[in-house]
Amino acid sequence: MTDIKIPKRGFSKDEFEKRVSNAQKIMNKHQLDAIFVTTPHNIRYFSGFNSQFWESPTRPWFLVIPTEGDPIAVIPEIGGPGMKLTWIDDIRTWQAPNPRDDGISLLRSTLEKITKRFGKIGAELGREMSLRMPILDFLKLRETIQSEIVNGSPAIWEMRIVKTEAEIDHINYICKIASEAYEALPNQLSIGDTEREAVCKLRIDIAKRGADSTPFMAGISGPSGVSQIVCGPQDRILEIGDILFIDTGSTYDGYFCDFDRNYAFGKVSSEVSRVHEALWLATEAGIKAAVPGAKTDDVWKAMNSIIENAGAIGNNVGRLGHGLGLQLTEPPSHRLGDNTIIAENMVLTIEPGMEYAPGKMIVHEENIAITKDGSKLLTKRAPRELPIIS
Repeated sequence: MTDIKIPKRGFSKDEFEKRVSNAQKIMNKHQLDAIFVTTPHNIRYFSGFNSQFWESPTRPWFLVIPTEGDPIAVIPEIGGPGMKLTWIDDIRTWQAPNPRDDGISLLRSTLEKITKRFGKIGAELGREMSLRMPILDFLKLRETIQSEIVNGSPAIWEMRIVKTEAEIDHINYICKIASEAYEALPNQLSIGDTEREAVCKLRIDIAKRGADSTPFMAGISGPSGVSQIVCGPQDRILEIGDILFIDTGSTYDGYFCDFDRNYAFGKVSSEVSRVHEALWLATEAGIKAAVPGAKTDDVWKAMNSIIENAGAIGNNVGRLGHGLGLQLTEPPSHRLGDNTIIAENMVLTIEPGMEYAPGKMIVHEENIAITKDGSKLLTKRAPRELPIIS
């Protein structure tokens, strides 16, 4: 087991107050009087509220963050006692479900009473966000409220893209847990296992080491590489000459790791070894390029030049890494045209991959935090030589 200190679950009131204060500065910059959020990760970010009840889509939940004052929870009555366990004091409830008016009039009255300077309210309408409420209810709210409801996603991502030290501690911990489970996995694998069995062994070990959940664990195999990296595991039997790719998004107290490892079965061809080495070097280049002031485009170029020189014929992922936090994937993206300026305390994945022959792809991935001096590796670095399962 890792000897790293286990981060305390939850966050202090002071931490949440700092998040809200930062959010209010950003809202003023974007000329928003408030934002209202509806999704589990955004509500949790500002309030600390978490519940398995999110699995039920029946009731909408709202959290209003005004540019002046404290957040206001506008939630179904069933959630009132749970929200009282957080730092939120202003909790307004309605009896739900109520299809005729599922909190919309209460949300409208709450938004109408906030201080108005700009006449605009931000909502989760843009990039990598969604509304967790009926669209017809949203349209009704937009038509009947005095303020203009606009895309608040750019402001919300600006609030969340740079992590606090406490957030980084959480991500670091889950990265170390998963890293140790990956390192131990070869001793549990054998030729003749199925993809599903291999993934199950890793999932159980990560849980035993302290992870709360593993919402994402793709396991795919194929002779000398894989054709895709998002669908699996299946019941395919692992044979001599196969590469097993496993990518995990496990969580601790809501925060994700997201990285993969590759395992060879029986033997490794010279071509697979060559590609694995190229990707290991591309990962090194990406880590070194990710420094404050650089752009995500620069990180992409550093990795892509090595991949192209190694003879890549494609990469259907569309980018070479992304942000990480309360969600498995967050902005920014390491791709041409993203142009995000990397800042201290961002948490990023470095994810070079290449298709080196038709239907044969290998992908590497690590997680890093940006410091004032460069990058800090949160995951334990993948071995330079591909592990071989006999």
